Amino acid sequence: MTKLSDHRGKVVVLLFYPGDETPICTRQMCSVRDRWDDYTATGAEVVGISSDSVDSHRKFAEHHNLPLRLLSDSDGAVSKVYGARSLIPGKVARSVFVIDAQGMLRYSDVRPLGLFKPKDDATITAIRSAQQGG
Repeated sequence: MTKLSDHRGKVVVLLFYPGDETPICTRQMCSVRDRWDDYTATGAEVVGISSDSVDSHRKFAEHHNLPLRLLSDSDGAVSKVYGARSLIPGKVARSVFVIDAQGMLRYSDVRPLGLFKPKDDATITAIRSAQQGG
């Protein structure tokens, strides 16, 4: 089990997405992969979260060579806490949450319909802002 408190002292980015191997989600996660050097340069812990199973995540990550850890929120508890609920029943909303080193939420972008992926530049800017206490 992964707990946010285990990462205290580090900026954490939660990338919620509706499902593995779906067209927009695949583009979203592959975009993160393609910009991975920019993400790692920030020093932030970046994780993807969806309601899919651990096995589904493993296959998805292997298929697309994804460098980030993918977490399963199969019961929807985490997405519910963050308000990352989709208008599609049982799915999470495509969302980005940036939490600063003290555990404070500094940025959120929730897209209940999830038709467009978040912009990597906006997420990276939000990470840097959170690192500076903004």
